[in-house]
Amino acid sequence: MTTHIGLIGGGNISETHARAARAIADVEIAAVFGTNAEKVGRLCREYGGKPYSNFDEFLAHRPMELVAIGSPSGLHAEHGIAAARRGLHVLTEKPIDITVERADALIAETRKARVRLGVFFQDQGKPDILSVKNAVDAGVLGKPILADARVKWYRPPEYFAKSRWRGTWGLDGGGALINQAVHTLDLMLWIFGDVKAVQANCKTALHAIEVEDTLVAMLEFANGALGVLQADTSVFPGYPRRLELTGSQGTLIIEQDRLLAADLRNPPADLLKSSEADKNPSASSPVVSDARGHQAILEDFLRAIRTNTKPRCDGQEGRRSLVLVQAIYEACRTGRRVVMEVTENR
Repeated sequence: MTTHIGLIGGGNISETHARAARAIADVEIAAVFGTNAEKVGRLCREYGGKPYSNFDEFLAHRPMELVAIGSPSGLHAEHGIAAARRGLHVLTEKPIDITVERADALIAETRKARVRLGVFFQDQGKPDILSVKNAVDAGVLGKPILADARVKWYRPPEYFAKSRWRGTWGLDGGGALINQAVHTLDLMLWIFGDVKAVQANCKTALHAIEVEDTLVAMLEFANGALGVLQADTSVFPGYPRRLELTGSQGTLIIEQDRLLAADLRNPPADLLKSSEADKNPSASSPVVSDARGHQAILEDFLRAIRTNTKPRCDGQEGRRSLVLVQAIYEACRTGRRVVMEVTENR
């Protein structure tokens, strides 16, 4: 049975959604909504679907069972709520929105409408990262000690200058942390569990934008581990994302979404497998050339719809990183240690 999907947004990420959808059998792009008629028209010509500049008319298009949201971050909840009220399932780009209050409103509305809600945190489905998650859950690290994450990326001035929303508080919700490093923050939470307190500092060191392009945060995990996160769009020329996880039994290192090292006292025989590194030039470009991660999330979301089960990253899971993002920004503003409510202790 064919599933019909609508795309909200006409930019780079919506093209990624389109490529992911087209790679899946029995999925058809039904309609595309966006404010830039030229971009929307090009997407429809290349990937199919009817173009819309009127959002209400887009939502009324049928057949259409779900929407993939690629609009500016500060519009995710607004667009998702409107779609849910039309009975459409909602799969949104990260972050789920830019405030916890809006995220909660979206979660509540999708529950009320009895439709599925998912978030594109595609790293959770990548083979090596999933292997690390399973290994940590199985106790191979022993007592968790340290999570060290580096998202030392670069974005050129035109990345912000050519966009009405990037680098703004109103639609981006922040800078390098909420836009670029939120994927890594999500992985830190997903693998090491809840954070109970944060301290942080940030600045706009390079770019002419409202928000931060350079940030350092120290995290205190509920399991007793400490964490350090560097989030930047100011580090020329940009370097591969790296996550090092250390426990009493050794260290696991992920770089470019590939398990680079498993320096363990008792390494599982099947942990270090040969896998392909992520091909996206994320360190220096926002272009998503490799859509396999998005495809995996979309496939998982479609399974959740068809089997009436929870997707891998639902609204509540997507909310976790946003809560931590807001706590880090509060720590930056106040210069104080921010204590968080812990709901999970691994």
